[in-house]
Amino acid sequence: MRILRTAVTGVGGYLPEHILTNDDFARMVDTSDAWIRERTGITQRHKAADNQVTSDLAVEAAKVALEAAGKSADQIDLIIVATTTPDMTFPSTASVVQRKLGVPAGAAFDVQAVCSGFVYALSVADGFVARGLSKCALVIGAEVMSRIIDYTDRGTCILFGDGAGAVILEPVEGEGTSQDRGVLGFDLQCDGTKTDLLYVDGGVFDSDFRAGKIRMQGNQVFKHAVHKISQAVESAVQKSNISIADIDWFIPHQANQRILKGVADRLGLEEHKVISTVATHANTSAASIPLAWWEGVRDGRVKPGDLVLIEALGGGLTWAAAAIRL
Repeated sequence: MRILRTAVTGVGGYLPEHILTNDDFARMVDTSDAWIRERTGITQRHKAADNQVTSDLAVEAAKVALEAAGKSADQIDLIIVATTTPDMTFPSTASVVQRKLGVPAGAAFDVQAVCSGFVYALSVADGFVARGLSKCALVIGAEVMSRIIDYTDRGTCILFGDGAGAVILEPVEGEGTSQDRGVLGFDLQCDGTKTDLLYVDGGVFDSDFRAGKIRMQGNQVFKHAVHKISQAVESAVQKSNISIADIDWFIPHQANQRILKGVADRLGLEEHKVISTVATHANTSAASIPLAWWEGVRDGRVKPGDLVLIEALGGGLTWAAAAIRL
């Protein structure tokens, strides 16, 4: 029986020009390049200009993805932006992206699941595309994390960067097997009892209207990360009727090199199959997976027909994984 699948037909990314190195942070807080590298694997991160907002980064990534897919903005009928740093409380960043790209009126909204946001957004878009409700969807993960960083907290300020990644999704016909092109399976989870482990201490509830800053119990987050991510991956693989051995590329959320290695080791994934950009991008939250995906496409590693596995864990706690055949 023929069914509709959601195919990724274009991938794009954008990183702001300004770069902050570990040495830059050593001049701000009690840290060093060696300390940061040893604990996180990070050497640098990108920082948005003062006049850049999340939608600006998202638009640039979208343009690259559209070109890769051979599509124009007027063909887009759905925009979903995953972000934890929206331009404004409302309207949605997606609606601003729609205006800036010149996309015709259609569905446009944001998804907030922090670092897991891109996987969540992809699953939502899959519901539209695979049901025939969207012919050309744009899914973006975009963040300006530098606006919610406490630059006096060495435990968090060194971890995050700014950037945006985007994918174009289109319907394709499949046989309903694991050999189909497109999205094969997801696993999405959240445990709201762990919100105190990773959060921002401000928002519209605050009488001073502070955006707030990132607060994290790093050791506790690390403790949960490898276990929960591995669970989500195993579930997504099972739902997709594939095995870990079938995976060509593992494209994880770029939180910390130790977490990436821990998950890969637990799953039995060979190191050469893991795409890591954490050293040069740091943690760009919802943007990290599509940015790493874009890097893999640009350098020729990730090719049509490959089976890709993506995963993330973020504040909430949220965690998610998905399997996609390109």
